Amino acid sequence: MRYRLFGRTGLRVSEMLLGTMTLRSVEDARRVIDVYADAGGNFLDTASAYGESEEVLGAVLGERRDRFVVATKYTLSRDAGDPNAGGNHRKNLVLSLEQSLRRLRTDYVDVLWVHLWDRHTPVEETMRALDDVVRAGKVLYVGVSDAPAWFVARANTLAEWRDWTPFSGLQVPYNLLQRDVERELLPMASGLGLTVAAWAPLAAGKLSGGTSRFDRLTGREEAVASEVRAVARELGATPAQVALAWVRASGVLPLVGARTPEQVVDCLGSGGVVLPPEAVARLSAAAPFERGFPADFIAECEASPFAFGSGQVIRPGSSAG
Repeated sequence: MRYRLFGRTGLRVSEMLLGTMTLRSVEDARRVIDVYADAGGNFLDTASAYGESEEVLGAVLGERRDRFVVATKYTLSRDAGDPNAGGNHRKNLVLSLEQSLRRLRTDYVDVLWVHLWDRHTPVEETMRALDDVVRAGKVLYVGVSDAPAWFVARANTLAEWRDWTPFSGLQVPYNLLQRDVERELLPMASGLGLTVAAWAPLAAGKLSGGTSRFDRLTGREEAVASEVRAVARELGATPAQVALAWVRASGVLPLVGARTPEQVVDCLGSGGVVLPPEAVARLSAAAPFERGFPADFIAECEASPFAFGSGQVIRPGSSAG
């Protein structure tokens, strides 16, 4: 297992992250987590809205708790009848975090994600409240999931100006069938130095052949899945490993929600799969995608001397080719 730094911090996280939402029994969770840990995996992801998952995870960790990077999320409602039981405001943050700590049987979490953008809570309130729980030692790092790029950029700019804890990670849905984040979110994350975690990297089993036999793929989905299978045969890998390797080739860490040890082993095998550039190109071409404006327009301008002249510009850290 290889490790990467979590954003602009010194925290080391494994290249494959394990989502625990679907783990419903202590016995099954222990088997899955043991296989993952034995391979060097160290990042376990849950959420306050996954109540049973948090409790199961807390029962399994025990004395090994500090060996893992334990991440949970807050935002989603704890009580649908209470208007203050959901959202990104301070009250929900404090109560959700305390609930998660009790369920996880720990006095701190390594990463607290904002689960979903809340348009009704000022970003200043969220970032200050997050900084407070970090300073209190209940949270070590913070991240954000499912939010617009402008919100994340504004939040981290405020944190920089006011000496608050910035977001170090970003969670988004990303796979060969869903590439919307390439428009704004991935470039933003690269510019801010955020680690990106991809949930649904296998598109709910559509790219691994794990969907129900009653589920029918669309023509586009079948074309992509077929290309994944073809590349897998050529490389002697499984479709899941190829699909996950494509995500990793984009600099994104796959967050997999394995239910069995066998699924974990299959996904872990993606770490040994190196896609040749032509394979990456084939897979990407199987799912035509246009970034749209302004990304495509800017790329066209950069390729023409009309915008910036004819001289070649080399960015710091890059090679002349």
